[in-house]
Amino acid sequence: MKKNLNVLHYHIMLMPGIIFLILFSIVPMYGILIAFKDFKPGRGIWGSEWVGLEHFQFLFTLPDSKTIFFNTIFIAVMKIIAGIIVPLTVALLLNEARKQFFKRSVQTFIYLPHFLSWVILANIVVDLFSTTGIINQILSVFGVDPIMFMASNTWFPAIVIGSDVWKEFGFGTIIYLAALTGINPSLYESAVIDGATRWQQIWYITLPSIKPTIILLATLSLGNILNAGFDQIFNMYNPLVYESGDIIDTYVYRAGLVEAKFSLATAVGLLKSVVSFVLIMVSYFLASRFANYRIF
Repeated sequence: MKKNLNVLHYHIMLMPGIIFLILFSIVPMYGILIAFKDFKPGRGIWGSEWVGLEHFQFLFTLPDSKTIFFNTIFIAVMKIIAGIIVPLTVALLLNEARKQFFKRSVQTFIYLPHFLSWVILANIVVDLFSTTGIINQILSVFGVDPIMFMASNTWFPAIVIGSDVWKEFGFGTIIYLAALTGINPSLYESAVIDGATRWQQIWYITLPSIKPTIILLATLSLGNILNAGFDQIFNMYNPLVYESGDIIDTYVYRAGLVEAKFSLATAVGLLKSVVSFVLIMVSYFLASRFANYRIF
């Protein structure tokens, strides 16, 4: 009894989080029934007719299905790859800097975009790559005709991936820099005595020492492989780039809210959630297996 009283305050501290979870995550889940019904808003969820897996079967017959699934996976995978390589490279370069003022100034500068919303950043990107933007103005100096970057299915995925890296690589860099501070300095001193160059120190000491952090971030990112970024793409795309920029989340938005295909949109969202859940479980297993990362 005394032991239970000693931990009672911990349970009370958990209550707001549990209530929030129940109200906004558990209770709304009954809405997934729409995916198995011919939902009519006038009849409500329980009054609409059951149709079983009809919407899921219809989903795979749509010509847009392959496009949105391919775009989602392609953009998400490229974001994950770039999101590992760029922060790691910048962290290694900053780790070699000897001027602390320069090092901290760069960290602060590259970290700032992380705090800005995609509403702001997307407008900046659109302005930069518009036909009258600074990118086309620079190209015009070299005699290149204006390019419609934001209306090109060739350029749009690259702009989406690049702008996402621009927003988040500062945050990733700080994580890798934190991992670098944990390396024993005596390893570098021994390497210098043995005549190792800076590149050899990075290759044989730095990278192996932070390998668990790299593996952990890479495996945990697998859970977001179907999250290509609704906020970003919704604020940047237009009908001309649906072919290369339309992802699952934007398709669900258009089908569900714009075209009022509530059941089909719910089926797409449910399918994405199930696949994402499986990927999160796989990534957690891999993180536990290769990086010894465990929540419980």
